[in-house]
Amino acid sequence: MSEKVVHVTDTTFEAEVLNSSLPVVLDFWAPWCGPCKMIAPVLDQLAEEMDGKVKIAKINVDDNQAIPAQFGVRGIPTLIVFKDGKSVATKVGALAKNQLEAFINASIA
Repeated sequence: MSEKVVHVTDTTFEAEVLNSSLPVVLDFWAPWCGPCKMIAPVLDQLAEEMDGKVKIAKINVDDNQAIPAQFGVRGIPTLIVFKDGKSVATKVGALAKNQLEAFINASIA
């Protein structure tokens, strides 16, 4: 996994996501989720390629339930883009790299 991907918990969410100076793409995932495993390497690549432009973060929904509940996450993977402390876009399900990149770029523009 890329060193650029930040692991977030219910406790660190505010500092890492809401108070981030960069837009944040938060991946809601779980270890047993097949589609989550499919997009993990793509998010690692994007974290490297978009370093300094956006922060890629992950939150394990099995270990952290308050934040997923707060944002109404029902299915995973769910990606929520946060900008200036607010959620600005949401996608549910695994996407190809070009789709993820387009989603992120449109959300942070």
